[in-house]
Amino acid sequence: MNAPYRPPRLLIIPGLRDSGVAHWQTWLQQQYRDARRVVQRDFSQPDLQRWADRIHSSLDSAGGGEWIAVAHSFGCLALARHLHEHPDSTIRQVLLVAPAEPDKFGLAELLPHQRLGPPSTLVASQNDPWMSASSALRWASRWGSTFTNLGAVGHINTESGFGPFPFAKRWVESAKARAARDHRPHHAAFGEWLFAV
Repeated sequence: MNAPYRPPRLLIIPGLRDSGVAHWQTWLQQQYRDARRVVQRDFSQPDLQRWADRIHSSLDSAGGGEWIAVAHSFGCLALARHLHEHPDSTIRQVLLVAPAEPDKFGLAELLPHQRLGPPSTLVASQNDPWMSASSALRWASRWGSTFTNLGAVGHINTESGFGPFPFAKRWVESAKARAARDHRPHHAAFGEWLFAV
């Protein structure tokens, strides 16, 4: 008999200096009781490998099951590195919001230049000081990500007015619904199969 279906949990991956109490990532995390946050040992030091390793160890310590990851800024780069190093990652869907420009940190060569494993969406801004819209579109194309430009909204953080971020919550809900549909043949009741025949 198949194990009962367990919906994917939400993994929050902040950027430099973490995401404070007023940040939309904190708001989003509060919407889901079983959400987890990747806590870096030092949020002020943008060390790509250490940050990627921390994502991996956070998943390990959280137990089994699948995940939906929502990353911001430098956290997006760490997540891309993690997915490149761990093609078997339990992260199944990815939202990348306002990635930091890899060239600002000299990290472009350490990031994947091909499609990320799981389906992904990259959300950018027309006037983000951390990555131009054209660069965001290039990285989205490399990673096979669906691309959304929100317009002139800065770095999509607290300073640019993003506390609650309904777009991110809608994306998470859609990702959870997609995961449930994908698993439906595995957990449909016997009576449902009879009805389908």
